[in-house]
Amino acid sequence: MDEKPPAETAIPAPLKGAARIEAYLNNLPDGPGVYRMLNAKGDVLYVGKARSLKKRVAAYAKPTALPYRIARMISETAEMIFISTASETEALLLEANLIKRLKPRYNVLLRDDKSFPNILLRTDHPFPQALKHRGAKSGNGTYFGPFASAAAVNITLNTLQRAFLLRSCSDAVFHGRTRPCLLYQIKRCSAPCTGRINEENYAGLVAQAEQFLTGRSRAVQEQLAAEMQHASNAMEFERAAQLRDRIRAMTQIQARQGINPATISEADVFALHREGAQSCIQVFFFRGGQNWGNRPFFPRHSAEIESGELLASFIGQFYDTRLAPSLILVSEEPAERELLGEALSIRAGRKIEIAVPLRGEKREVVVAAQQNAREQLVRSLAESASQHALLEGVAATFSLDAPPKRIEVYDNSHIQGTHAVGAMIVAGPDGFQKSEYRKFNIKSAELAPGDDLAMMREVLMRRFGRLVREADSGSERSDKWNKWPDLVLIDGGPGQVDAAYAALAEVGAADVPIVGIAKSIERESGREHFCRHGRPPFRLDEKSPVLYFLQRLRDEAHRFAIGGHRKKRAKAIGASPLDEIAGVGRNRKKSLLSHFGSARAVAQARLSDLEAVQGVSSALVRKIYEFFHPE
Repeated sequence: MDEKPPAETAIPAPLKGAARIEAYLNNLPDGPGVYRMLNAKGDVLYVGKARSLKKRVAAYAKPTALPYRIARMISETAEMIFISTASETEALLLEANLIKRLKPRYNVLLRDDKSFPNILLRTDHPFPQALKHRGAKSGNGTYFGPFASAAAVNITLNTLQRAFLLRSCSDAVFHGRTRPCLLYQIKRCSAPCTGRINEENYAGLVAQAEQFLTGRSRAVQEQLAAEMQHASNAMEFERAAQLRDRIRAMTQIQARQGINPATISEADVFALHREGAQSCIQVFFFRGGQNWGNRPFFPRHSAEIESGELLASFIGQFYDTRLAPSLILVSEEPAERELLGEALSIRAGRKIEIAVPLRGEKREVVVAAQQNAREQLVRSLAESASQHALLEGVAATFSLDAPPKRIEVYDNSHIQGTHAVGAMIVAGPDGFQKSEYRKFNIKSAELAPGDDLAMMREVLMRRFGRLVREADSGSERSDKWNKWPDLVLIDGGPGQVDAAYAALAEVGAADVPIVGIAKSIERESGREHFCRHGRPPFRLDEKSPVLYFLQRLRDEAHRFAIGGHRKKRAKAIGASPLDEIAGVGRNRKKSLLSHFGSARAVAQARLSDLEAVQGVSSALVRKIYEFFHPE
């Protein structure tokens, strides 16, 4: 009797959408928390928070009359991850952190989230220095900020030099001076380095600068005016003229700041203007009664999202890594305003108020900020249309399948092979993506000095080798380096292009289009040749907008590479032989340089002279002496 073949067992397809979401309901708590929705590939689609995880997920499991964005998100969901929290406030803070880190497709995303610069007034030196600072506030001193841009900081520092004669030089330069520098001659420094002002009088200038930065500029001006009048009455006309110039410097910066409301001491202003799926949020910073600049942001979101939800999500992400001021003014009511204010208060450790002003000076400030947002969005939309046309032109010029969404441009900078730096810039539909720029320190010790081909090869192999390794391992990391370009542009001719192609082929990324932009023999702008691997070079019309666009990309990469090289070279110039001695850290190095004036003087010092330095032990003195006197 013939046996019947066994019936094939059908493997059920994995659940997706509302059915998959419903499967989680039985095991969910009826408490606050954060949830993540993932697709079949493991990509995070959405991050949300809920007062009750069970009720929120139940709403997704039985979708009725939902917006298209939400319905599509539910249909793509293949998995969910849940985190329970102690309170809804804690859930809100965690939600903002995860959105910034994971960048889910269906959330409102804050783009271009660079840190804001501050002014640091140091307190670890008898003659404090005012300098620009960006990043963690780990130095000793008082921080003033944030400022909207480095340019705003530079203008204020320039004013501090002119109005308060504070030094701008580094400690190494300060201790090495024997005569005043040019800044003293042009009345922009009090020359404490050469004893032209004592510590007590310099401390008075620092106190006035602090008053100015904390909003008490009028009191400082009145004090300087009284001193000027007294000097004039005493026939000290040169000193009176100097005080007059200091008062003018303070007045000029106040005039440039534009809006300086009398009723706002410390606040951030968020003003929203939107056109469907496009929006601009202008953020103004007011500190010490002064306007410290503004910056526009263009968050990514769908047209269906409510303005209140958009503003609340943006503010939550904006303050994820920075502390909020005591007052936040907004152009319209953000979603869950009280909860958001409570979350920001917990993070800052003090009361944070979020207000929608309806009248008075605060309302005027918000209206002015909203007008700025409207004008900025109009300009941005016009630029985006122009940018899209340019990218279409690039695709047609180089026979790409579609307009590139990500162009990476590479260049090197060095002087005869020393302090070599490779640079990568990124451009796309939104223009230059400066938060995704990257520098590469050339590491290979086997490179011949000035071998540009080998330097470019190292940079490309490191960049694309990492991309290939992560792709092969199935990595789901979503950081800004884990993105494939649609086009690679390098500064160079056929030789550089062939070397770049060989480098990409070696790591398994030969399918990435590479274009070289090479200047003509006459090295004239507008006569560049464009090179592709295995194809003859060609030129574009000198009036072509695409040519201008590609030139801008190349010039930006060149600027970025030169900046990296200069920083590396400056760091090397500032290096000291003392850095090579084990046990000589920052503080002991400072003590030695303060005592002897220079590293050369330390090297020439006798053992007894070294023993006279405070804070340096006998064992370390012996080690320093033997380092410079190995015999």
